[in-house]
Amino acid sequence: MAVAIKALNARIRANPTLDYFCSTHFWGPASNFGIPIAAVMDTQKDPDIISGPMTAALIGYSGVFMRYSMAVTPKNYLLFGCHAVNFSAQVTQGYRFVNHWYLGGKAKSVEAQAKEGLQGVKGGANEGLAKIQGGANEGLEKVKEGANKAFVKAEELGQQAKAEVKKVIS
Repeated sequence: MAVAIKALNARIRANPTLDYFCSTHFWGPASNFGIPIAAVMDTQKDPDIISGPMTAALIGYSGVFMRYSMAVTPKNYLLFGCHAVNFSAQVTQGYRFVNHWYLGGKAKSVEAQAKEGLQGVKGGANEGLAKIQGGANEGLEKVKEGANKAFVKAEELGQQAKAEVKKVIS
C-alpha cells in the first residue's frame, strides 16, 4: 500500500500541472477566495453594518499577504490576485464606512429615505382622497336616488290624499 502511494505521489510530482494543483500554492489561495467574494458582495449592503476596525484590519491583512505572495519562491500569483481583490473590496468598504459615518453620507441617506417616505405618504393620501371622493359621489347618488323615490312616494300619497278629500267633499 505504501509503495502504491509513493508511486502515485512520484507520478503527481513529475507532472508540473498536477504538482501545482496538488500543492498549498493552489489550495491555500483557492480556499481563501471566500473572503474577497464575501467582501465584494458586501459592497451592495447598507453601510450601517460595516465595521470600521474590521475593514482596516482586512486592508492591512490583504496588503501584507499581497507582499508575501511576491516574496515567496516561487511567486504565488493566485494568492496575490486573491488578496488584491480583497484589498480593493475592503478599500471600497472603508470609503463607504468613512463617507457614511464621517462625511455626511448617513444624513444624506436619512434625508433620501425621508423624501421617499414623504412621497409614499403623499401617494397614499392622494389614493385615500380619491377613494373618499369616489365614496362620497356614490353616497350622493344614493341619496339623490332615495330622495327621488321619496318624492315619488310623497306625490303618490298626495294624490291619494286629494282623492280622499274629493270623496269627503262630494
